[in-house]
Amino acid sequence: MRSRIALAGLAVLGLAGAAFALRGPLLMAAPRCLAGHWHGCLDTENGVVLMTLAGLPLAALLAWALARGRGPGGRRLALAEVGMVYGTVPFVWMTLMPGPGAGVVPGRVSLIPLRDLIGMGALGIGVNLLILAALGFFAPMRFAALASVPRVLALGAGASLLIETGQYVLRLDRVSSVDDVLINAVGAALAALASRRWWRTDSAAAIPVGSAAR
Repeated sequence: MRSRIALAGLAVLGLAGAAFALRGPLLMAAPRCLAGHWHGCLDTENGVVLMTLAGLPLAALLAWALARGRGPGGRRLALAEVGMVYGTVPFVWMTLMPGPGAGVVPGRVSLIPLRDLIGMGALGIGVNLLILAALGFFAPMRFAALASVPRVLALGAGASLLIETGQYVLRLDRVSSVDDVLINAVGAALAALASRRWWRTDSAAAIPVGSAAR
């Protein structure tokens, strides 16, 4: 019980802090989103963040519905299932938003490690750390096979590599950078460390990857 309360408290504090820090940009996107306009809402980072926050009650309701009948361990698994999807998809959506030269400008690749870090700045690095943080936080709680920081690091690197490849193949006028892969993977690993007290004790109860096929 105390672990669930602590987990919920961390989530609430994180969301409250994000909403407070971004209150100005979020209010700017609110009119377009509330009017139901795609352009100016879901094709902007501010709009995606706003709609993600607004949809949290529905995500909580979905987690509750999935948890019904599963028992105490199943409730945590349901939270992990919803959390890793709902906390990851909006960030991936933002990384795949096309730039002004999408479809015209050829794909660009930066393969020299650490070269792009200076240009990112503190804000850019922070955002990149968050892109796969929900996946890193919740995946070890859900899948016993991922209950290891190195495995989560590899998962984050693989997922980020897919994102960067998509940016290049789809010609989204974005730079596919190895530094993005590194920072995204580190963000997933750090998030896994933050949830370690839950997934290490519950790893035996989680459903291993590929168990459904057996």
